[in-house]
Amino acid sequence: MNYANFPLDKRKPLPSSDAVSAEDFIDVERLLGMAARQAKVVAACAAIGLFLGVLYLQTTPPTYMAMSRVLIDEGLNKVVDEVSAASVSMQTDSAILSQIEILHSARLAAVVVDKQKLDQNDAFMDPPTSAVSKAADFVRGVVRYFRPSPAVGTTDVTQLDPATRDAMIASSRRDYAILKLQNEVQAERIGRSYVISIAYQATDPALATSVTKAYAEAYLADQLDASFDATERAAVWLQGRLTELRESSQAAALAVEKFRAEHGLAVDDGQLISDKQLSDLNGQLIEAQADTARASARYQQYKSIVESGSDNAFRDAAISADQPSNSVISTLKTRYLTVAKRQQDIEANFGAEHPQAVALAKEKADISAQIFGELKQLTESYRNEYEVALARETALRANVALAAGKSSIDNQSQVKLRELEQKATALSTLYQTFLGRYEEASQQQSFPVGKIRVISDATLPKSAATPRMSIVLGLSLVLGVMMGAGVGGLNEFRERFFRTGEDVRDRVGLKFLGYLPIIGSKVVRDDRRDDGQADAKTAQSPSAAERRARMRVSIDAPASMFAETLRSAKIAFDVVMEGQGSRVIGVVSVLPGEGKSTVAANLAGLLAANGSKTLLVDGDLRNPGLSRSLGMEAEQGLMEAVVSGQTWQSVGKIDRQTKLAIVPAVPRGHFSHTSELLSSAGMRRFIDNAKETFEYIIVDLPPLGPVVDAKAFAPLADGFVLVTEWGRTPRAMVQSILSSESYIANKIVGVVLNKVDLKKLAKYGSIGGSEKFFDRYSSYYLEKSEARTKANT
Repeated sequence: MNYANFPLDKRKPLPSSDAVSAEDFIDVERLLGMAARQAKVVAACAAIGLFLGVLYLQTTPPTYMAMSRVLIDEGLNKVVDEVSAASVSMQTDSAILSQIEILHSARLAAVVVDKQKLDQNDAFMDPPTSAVSKAADFVRGVVRYFRPSPAVGTTDVTQLDPATRDAMIASSRRDYAILKLQNEVQAERIGRSYVISIAYQATDPALATSVTKAYAEAYLADQLDASFDATERAAVWLQGRLTELRESSQAAALAVEKFRAEHGLAVDDGQLISDKQLSDLNGQLIEAQADTARASARYQQYKSIVESGSDNAFRDAAISADQPSNSVISTLKTRYLTVAKRQQDIEANFGAEHPQAVALAKEKADISAQIFGELKQLTESYRNEYEVALARETALRANVALAAGKSSIDNQSQVKLRELEQKATALSTLYQTFLGRYEEASQQQSFPVGKIRVISDATLPKSAATPRMSIVLGLSLVLGVMMGAGVGGLNEFRERFFRTGEDVRDRVGLKFLGYLPIIGSKVVRDDRRDDGQADAKTAQSPSAAERRARMRVSIDAPASMFAETLRSAKIAFDVVMEGQGSRVIGVVSVLPGEGKSTVAANLAGLLAANGSKTLLVDGDLRNPGLSRSLGMEAEQGLMEAVVSGQTWQSVGKIDRQTKLAIVPAVPRGHFSHTSELLSSAGMRRFIDNAKETFEYIIVDLPPLGPVVDAKAFAPLADGFVLVTEWGRTPRAMVQSILSSESYIANKIVGVVLNKVDLKKLAKYGSIGGSEKFFDRYSSYYLEKSEARTKANT
């Protein structure tokens, strides 16, 4: 960046603290950097986790697990299920879960406790516990001591007789054993199969095996008992229902017969008698109608013959000659024909007047009269037959009408009869069904078969089930790493400070001038050894000597990294202020204790050592740390010069080695108007007078945060160098102050990070950043520094 073409009043605006580019939303490089910085924390937590895991393994007694497996097999009782009255389908998951709940029931646990006498077994009632369990019990005991639970329904056993007291204690031990076994036994389904595993853990492998076997046996017996009880209850219930059904069926059958008898609904071959009578009468009526029709036809026939006269009798008689009972007429007809033939023969031979012909004619007339008489008699007979047939038909028709009426009434009654018969049939069928089920249940009661069988019996365990070393150590390590990650994440979350130059550029938008490493005690020792001009009082005070040595690092070690950073700062404000004869540089910080006085002293010393005329002014009138650190004891300082209108010569002191002019600040009690002093006309005259002599005027100003002195001095300064402490100065505070003090922000030449731990700095640098390579050229600084030191010596 060309600072010569960059005006101070048009710097780019400060970036927002929340400004994060989209491409940095998931910054893998930053995440890796965080992991590297917190590696020691994670490793320490992992080591603590492993230690706790080993401690747990050493203090936890081993437990052994015995396991049995049972199969819910439908095939064992398929013979019984064909006739079972209480069969239950086990084809659903809910049925399997129900069996598991049975295994966890208190009733089954009580059977095992009583069978194994677990309430009298100390290994079961009071097994050895781990240190963690003991600690938890202790904590619970303390909580119960301070927060006792109210006693509800308790009895003071000390007031009971010994037998009752022993019985109560034994009952309590048994209840506790049942509850303990119920909570500790394990029952679970194996996958999606019909197999259930039953397991129990104990510190004694033999106890675990015996309890598991007893549980499996108790479960099998419980299933058989349940099947027997269910069958027995079904039989008892069926027996009661049979009695009710038998009585109801008999009552329904009696009601049917009674109704049939009351309404005359007799049945013959499955048909009502009234219907059968009506059918017979209808048949007789049809037959009578036919007979009447025949009789009427004969009567009408003979009646017409008779009415035609005797002359036509022979001719009409011929018509009826084939009728039954006409033998007389047939005989007469035969005689008539014979006589008629003889008459024809005689008349043909002798004439009609022949006496024999006349006699034969007379005989023929007699025969004709006889035929006519017979016809009249026969007609009267047929008339009688016709009347009889007609009377019979009329009688039958009346009987059919009467029978039809009775059949209609019977049919209406038969509807109610059918209803009663259906009820009686249904009750009879239900009775027969229940009777069969009762016989089946009675048979099953004497033949109980369970649906459970053991497919894997419990064996004596050879190795401990818990604790498992690999699992415990692995889990401890994982938990330790997770805890370390959490602590490390918390540390990174709390990281709100400047660590790298990239932080300075991104967060506050200012030029980064460089890193100032921590000044250690070695510098103090070198200073004591090389500086023969130190007075006796300063040499006797380690703290004073250390402060004085820190103020001369750039002079004593001009090739050090500390000095190089200050040179970078010099170049920066030389470029920005190019063309100005004298340059007034204010050194500021945000908070006290960030090392601005040290930076100001070393910057001024570096400039003076390079041959530039430099004035160092302690402008922190409230807390003149620069003057104290330099060990200057003066009667007059900046305040007196400004107030009395004196020049820098009257209050300044000259460093004999570098020719650096220093104007100290002498505290004068509590003086609160320092900002007015620094912005006064006297201060302007003082600076203008110093500009006539010096190329650089370095002013150590108070921090920006607590006071406004730096803001008051800002119009007199050509630029500022902002000092921030590495890993200490909050970024948000710097952003807030620079946003509110835009006049000062526009004059800031750059920022230096002070008190940098170079060993840790590489952890905060990005991949490819200069922070990662300090170890390569830090030795270059040291070698040059040593060469310069030897040359000076």
